[in-house]
Amino acid sequence: MSQHTVPTLQTQRLNLRPMAEADFPAYAAFLASPRAAGLGGPLSQRQAWGLFCHDIACWPLFGHGGLMIDRRADGTCVGQVGISHGPLFPEKELGWLLYEGHEGHGYATEAAIALRDWAARALGVSELVSYIAPNNAASAAVAERLGAVRDLLADRPDPNDLVYRHRLTTAPR
Repeated sequence: MSQHTVPTLQTQRLNLRPMAEADFPAYAAFLASPRAAGLGGPLSQRQAWGLFCHDIACWPLFGHGGLMIDRRADGTCVGQVGISHGPLFPEKELGWLLYEGHEGHGYATEAAIALRDWAARALGVSELVSYIAPNNAASAAVAERLGAVRDLLADRPDPNDLVYRHRLTTAPR
């Protein structure tokens, strides 16, 4: 297994930081709510733990994974952003989720840009995809703000998912 350092990324308003066990209750509550329908939810605590561990395990396995999104102004955790891969995902997926009450402030877009740009620089990644439930207009709008375009031919974990393809400009590592 490779050793990869989990980064901490900073934007103007946000800190993207490694996931910690203390983050699990809020993460599990989100996945147990109707808001998690686009992620196959609502999910049980056991299922949420599996996804939480997946997001952490991607770091040593692939060199990317999940990061929690904290507001710099007050330290409040507003959600998560991550790059997932492995048997659950046909391609590296850039994904995001925001906890209730934190939508509409641009946090998902800001966090996703930071992680996407980090992946281009640090990993030399030239493409990512985002798998989005067809009824999740807010998430599709984030993908479009990021410059991603629909890919009708891409493999997808759920046949109903919309796939948005991000083409990145990579910088030398």
